[in-house]
Amino acid sequence: METFGPMQKLGPGEFNLGGLVGAVVGSLGGLFAVGLARAIIKGHIADLFGTPILGLIGFLVSGGTGWLLGSQIGPRLGQRFNSQRLEIIGGAIGGLVPAVLIALWGWYMVTPH
Repeated sequence: METFGPMQKLGPGEFNLGGLVGAVVGSLGGLFAVGLARAIIKGHIADLFGTPILGLIGFLVSGGTGWLLGSQIGPRLGQRFNSQRLEIIGGAIGGLVPAVLIALWGWYMVTPH
């Protein structure tokens, strides 16, 4: 079990392990999030890449947002429970938030309403 020093004031987008994990999870999730619903509904995995420009935009938006959220959530969890693993998990949660929101938007756009 690692011990951390005193809690430092976290600025937006400060580099830490949670932010790095959030950026990786968010950018990869955002890359595939737009085409996921389309691929599920049509039943063809190739439809994951049917919208390359929207996939790139999702990659950039989710990566940046995941970095910002992960750099805020991760260290706070790590400090609270004195665990670097929880800092990584908090960063992953921060990266999943924008990716899931983009996937839900993609699902909304594909389904008839």
